[in-house]
Amino acid sequence: MTITDAAASAGLVTREVRTGSRGGTPTRIAVARRTYPTDRPDLWAAVTDPDRLPRWFLPVSGDLRVGGRYQLEGNAGGTVEHCAAPETFSVTWEYGPMVSWLQVRLTPASTGTELELLHEAPVDPEMWDQFGPGAVGVGWDLGLMGLGLHLESGAAVDPAEALAFPLSPEGREFVRRAATGWADAAVADGDERGPAQEAAARTVDFYTTPPEDVPGAQ
Repeated sequence: MTITDAAASAGLVTREVRTGSRGGTPTRIAVARRTYPTDRPDLWAAVTDPDRLPRWFLPVSGDLRVGGRYQLEGNAGGTVEHCAAPETFSVTWEYGPMVSWLQVRLTPASTGTELELLHEAPVDPEMWDQFGPGAVGVGWDLGLMGLGLHLESGAAVDPAEALAFPLSPEGREFVRRAATGWADAAVADGDERGPAQEAAARTVDFYTTPPEDVPGAQ
């Protein structure tokens, strides 16, 4: 599979939305699951090895052990809260003033290894009403697609090609399918269908609009 024929891979992800709380603060949890045709040690290395992460995601630096701080280049950083190789790890996900929590679990499956990603964030009603779970979910869908491409070939995903993908016809279809899936998951967790679908449409616009076409962009 190449990145240009990857739109169908949106259907490889199972999506779920849960309602939770942390310290009395309401949260929503985006859960994404995808099974990869490889064993657990290989998948664990792909998602934790600082030499392999840049091949499909982003360069990472820092003290990559429990209690240590990590930083993804140009993106989030945080603290490693838990790690039990090759089964699961948990980190805080800190981007500017926003703090959320990420957990990854790897489970053997009949066709390989299932990756389950849980991203829990405090509820910002305005942001949720505008984009729903797709704001974070579609980004993870794109990342999980990149992981699949890397595992299939062992090669690195070209960063420029990955960045341009959502703007291509195949990429727009991928984003549309993913955003629709997240809207359906939000409805299953209790959101109203009409507003959820409207939020999904705004999410699609967000991911598929070139930066220079965004109102107010310089």
